[in-house]
Amino acid sequence: MRTVVTLLAAALALSAETRVFQGFTLFDGTGKPQVADAAMIVTDGRITWVGAKSALKKPANAEVADLTGKFVIPGIINLHCHLGNTKALAQDPKNFTRDNVNDQLKTYAKNGVTAVLSMGSDQPLVFDMRAEQRAGRPSLTRIYTAGRGFTGKAGYPTLAPGMKGVPYEVETEAQVAAAVKAEAAKKVDMLKVWVDDHLGRDVKIPTALTAAIIREGKRHGLRTSAHLFYLEDTKKLVAAGLYGVAHSVRDKPVDDELIALMKKHGAWMAATTLTREYSVFTYVKGAPFADDPWFVRSVDPADRATIKTKAFQDKAALDHTYPRYQNEFMDIAKRNIKKLADAGVKIGFGTDTGPPARFPGYFEHLEMEFLVDSGLTPVQILTAATKNSAEFLGESKNFGTIEKGKWADFVVLGKNPLTEIKNSRSVEQTWVAGNRAY
Repeated sequence: MRTVVTLLAAALALSAETRVFQGFTLFDGTGKPQVADAAMIVTDGRITWVGAKSALKKPANAEVADLTGKFVIPGIINLHCHLGNTKALAQDPKNFTRDNVNDQLKTYAKNGVTAVLSMGSDQPLVFDMRAEQRAGRPSLTRIYTAGRGFTGKAGYPTLAPGMKGVPYEVETEAQVAAAVKAEAAKKVDMLKVWVDDHLGRDVKIPTALTAAIIREGKRHGLRTSAHLFYLEDTKKLVAAGLYGVAHSVRDKPVDDELIALMKKHGAWMAATTLTREYSVFTYVKGAPFADDPWFVRSVDPADRATIKTKAFQDKAALDHTYPRYQNEFMDIAKRNIKKLADAGVKIGFGTDTGPPARFPGYFEHLEMEFLVDSGLTPVQILTAATKNSAEFLGESKNFGTIEKGKWADFVVLGKNPLTEIKNSRSVEQTWVAGNRAY
């Protein structure tokens, strides 16, 4: 009997898909220093060994990849995107097709993003695509979804093009309870609520209804993340049990009261989204990145041509709030992120990419540059985008760091991102669950 078991184990070992990656400099995301001349064994999509190449014992049946001179980091995780609804710079739920979502996942993977949390604007197809991924080993960027988000009656963002009918528009706590139950039945990964009046131009959901969403979510084992703008709203909702602050506070500097509340309740600065603020004003005088080769490689040529036109610039200038975003709100957001990080509040990573002219892939790397401008170090930024963001999703056991037992979600870079954050752009390979995604 023992001989049969031994033979069976040997047969299984021979049939396993085993790869060895060697010669690279490793940033594993755990807080340890980079390791030069490292190696990693991946078997059936999971890391079975990682360490110094000098200690490597190559399995006899392994495929070997020489990454000498390269830099390996955990896959980037974006905790705030909007999948599928945008095509040709237009937002419409009709665009939410399998092909369009897959095209966007490919773009994320091309830029080293191995998981995304789509925040409240998804169509039912997203649950089929997520289920297909989770039934096996995904070969594209992983999908997490907040399903259908929440706002008040005629509330922000229902007046934005393509957004009417996308979120629930709730007026009573009974409606909240029914809607949360419906989302819980779909097994959403997070609840999302928009709490904003767009500087007085739109209707803002009442605090009591947002508190009810948080409360009902907890009854179903779900956490809630909120689009926020104002300091006072953030304080009230964190006190009510909000899990994720989905944008930096932008109207005022954060204060000690908010910091104490966030630490007491375990609330996260879940998504920094500085590129979201940038997108409000950057197109008024033409996108300065439009001819950047890294941008060109990931963007439809027609979209790129459009954002360079005077008509597009004039349209952007019609939003008369843009000078405040450029001269006020962007700087407040940066300072608040730095203050929260210094105070020990947990920081995740997100960009709000997906809506028109918030370009998936490129904006993730631009976000990192803005975070350096905010005063964060490359180590802090990469940790937020990998280890921390996996923790926010409740996936620390599966990915976010490069450690034994975790899925092999990682990125191969040509340059060292710790010496210059722009080197995060030097993506040469992206792997998801041990499958080559780019």
